[in-house]
Amino acid sequence: MKRYLWLCTLVSALFLTGCAYTYSAGEKMVSPGNQEGNKGQESLGLDPAFDYEVPISRPGILVNQTGYVPEGKKIAVFRGSRMPDSFEVVNEETGEVVFAGKVEDERYNDILEEYNSYGVFDELEEPGSYYIQAPILGRSYSFRIEKSIYDDAFYLACKKYYFSRCGIALVEELAGDAAHTACHTQAAFLREDDSISVDVSGGWHMDENYSKSVVKGSQVIANLLLAYELHPGAFPDKTGIPESGNEIPDILDEVKYEADWMLKMQDSATGGVYSETVVKEKNTAPYVTKLESCVEPVTLEATASFAAVMAKFSYIYQAYDTAYATECLRAADRAWRFMENSRSGKEIEQRFFAATELYRATGYSSYRRAAEGYLKEGSYDMEDDYFFWGCTTYISTKQSVDINICSDVMKALMNDAESISERARGAGYLTFGNKEQDNNDELLHEMMRLTVADHIIANHEYETIIENHIHYFMGRNGKAISYIDGAGDNNYADIDAKLGIMNRFDLNAELIFMMSEVISWYNNVEE
Repeated sequence: MKRYLWLCTLVSALFLTGCAYTYSAGEKMVSPGNQEGNKGQESLGLDPAFDYEVPISRPGILVNQTGYVPEGKKIAVFRGSRMPDSFEVVNEETGEVVFAGKVEDERYNDILEEYNSYGVFDELEEPGSYYIQAPILGRSYSFRIEKSIYDDAFYLACKKYYFSRCGIALVEELAGDAAHTACHTQAAFLREDDSISVDVSGGWHMDENYSKSVVKGSQVIANLLLAYELHPGAFPDKTGIPESGNEIPDILDEVKYEADWMLKMQDSATGGVYSETVVKEKNTAPYVTKLESCVEPVTLEATASFAAVMAKFSYIYQAYDTAYATECLRAADRAWRFMENSRSGKEIEQRFFAATELYRATGYSSYRRAAEGYLKEGSYDMEDDYFFWGCTTYISTKQSVDINICSDVMKALMNDAESISERARGAGYLTFGNKEQDNNDELLHEMMRLTVADHIIANHEYETIIENHIHYFMGRNGKAISYIDGAGDNNYADIDAKLGIMNRFDLNAELIFMMSEVISWYNNVEE
């Protein structure tokens, strides 16, 4: 939102906010004033003491602060103890009212304990910058209507993994503030035997402690590859990473960077996969301590996760580099054989996921038996990521499958989608956000599953719900903030850094998954 002179801001606040909601005491307030301006003034020695905090006004009209595509669904959410009958959309540059509509469908929001109503302005398709105003409630944050309104946020989400690269220098030209010199290039030592060192450079840093996890990396790769598989045309070769322009979608270049590291994590002797690398203190001489990378032991979970995504990457990357794709598939097969020899009867969902991907990649009956054996014995819990990914792979393969099992899987996917839809349908903000408006992980998980269901049986209601979640994440929520980096006038970064979706390594991949779906609808990309 544009800044005005202090007097104008004060008058506007009194005149426009009306019955707008306010932050409760104790929440952070950011002053629009110049905090440096009083440094040169001397105090009279009378320091005032205040025992209250001034609340921050929350708007009574909530919109996607990034904006809307011209042909998309456009709904504003109103909140307040009293509702106006009508609202107006105003062109921010000219001050002209370009659309007038009715405030409709008032309902009580049990979760946030407030009343909500809605205003639809789908007919407004002219590109430009706007805001909404209404009697009693004041005005909304500004937003744009633009054909490719989500592209910048989508490209930034895709590029987040480049910012996390380990082992190479990130140049300022491409990385900006995330630029750094090459890090963690030295060989790491094994936790089980620190006399043995291995080269595990590369991959993605996954937290502030510079750890790198095969399991977490596999989860991200699984989502990125599935998103690419559903919408290859949504992923460009121009997001601004070193590989941009090589005629390979940048998202696959990024996955390959992580896959290169994961291949180093496979024990060449056994085929098992080390679980992670962490930075630890190591005593190298009396009174001398230095930080070194430590490789954690092989686990079945890491080995199975590795087998699954390496197999998946092999058939997707085949069109770009046959030799590398073959290397990935052989590594996946070796990991599977290690896992089968080491299972001791233990069943894990990652094994099912690996079996489905290896069967799809090879057509070998042993993998089919392993996958179908799990499906015949287990419950169909679509909330489990590995089970969901495995089921999606099983019904997507061109190899022979059991038609009855396929029917059961489809039914479970549809039942899950209907459950998600029902929860969102009656929610105050058209998404099932919790009271704190911070359950973004749950919402993104649900949208991942709903997106796949929409591909199985195209459903306009599912598409509307998916798009409503983008609106929610970009400002149409109870906090009236954008959870997306660089998006919206009232951004999470000014309130609580922990709320950001792109800050979370796994959630960022699910955001990419959801946004690639919406971008493919409106940008007319080739699939």
